[in-house]
Amino acid sequence: MQPDSQAAQTEQQWAREGRSAEAAEIEKVASQPTAEWFGNWSYGHGSTAGDVNWWVSAAGAEDTLPVIVAYDMPWRDCGQYSAGGASSVAAYRQFIDELSSGIAGRKTVVILEPDALAELECLSAEQQASYYSLLSYAVATLASSPAVSVYLDAGNAGWQPAATMAERLRKADVAGARGFSLNVSNFDSSANESAYGEAIDADLGDSAHFIVDTSRNGQGAAPGGEWCNPPGRGLGTPSTSATGNPLIDAYFWIKQPGESDGTCNGGPAAGEWWPEYALGLAQRAAG
Repeated sequence: MQPDSQAAQTEQQWAREGRSAEAAEIEKVASQPTAEWFGNWSYGHGSTAGDVNWWVSAAGAEDTLPVIVAYDMPWRDCGQYSAGGASSVAAYRQFIDELSSGIAGRKTVVILEPDALAELECLSAEQQASYYSLLSYAVATLASSPAVSVYLDAGNAGWQPAATMAERLRKADVAGARGFSLNVSNFDSSANESAYGEAIDADLGDSAHFIVDTSRNGQGAAPGGEWCNPPGRGLGTPSTSATGNPLIDAYFWIKQPGESDGTCNGGPAAGEWWPEYALGLAQRAAG
């Protein structure tokens, strides 16, 4: 648990206001570890390297494994709700160098660029080539330390066929990584994502492991596959390495439940804390 997280602050505020039942629900969010995302913003520690060092050091002080998300690719999110990213190829390489410097060879999990490989169709041929080159560079740089486990993001089961995703992962040098991540910021069930991951792994020659984001998949995918703040969703399985599947290294809350997907379905800007949505997810939590 992060005592200064927005979920924790909301829990404390609601408890002070006498909203004890709702505070108890939001505690389901506040009490669980989640990944920390790094990109074209600052946490106030001087640089990307300083920000990452702060997070990895804080996790080490709590004797927990830091899980970080690298989210700074140029032309990010095809200009949609999470548009932004590095201003150039050179700027992205610098971002990765600083990320690696901040980790400093300490035991860390890195989720590498959610959606980047899954949404390639929106990019020009030249931009697609840049993505493959940059992801390969990131894998080689970050995984140069044996203590760092890198997972290239592979979208989700409702996005690309397994064979397509396996080919893209190969071109991005997944062979140099620990494996790939699935369902990041999405809602699909763990069963569907497990089957999808197994199909990708088979295409890759049974050489990769994967992680599934279970932060918001307790009620499965929304009708029609709606992905932007869909109603009726719930928290999924809390973070654990006890997955019962030797290919799945962990179920983990990569997306912070309660952070908006964008200005859709009444939500604030992408990444902003939305306590009402978090409350709904908690009230409909799996199990």
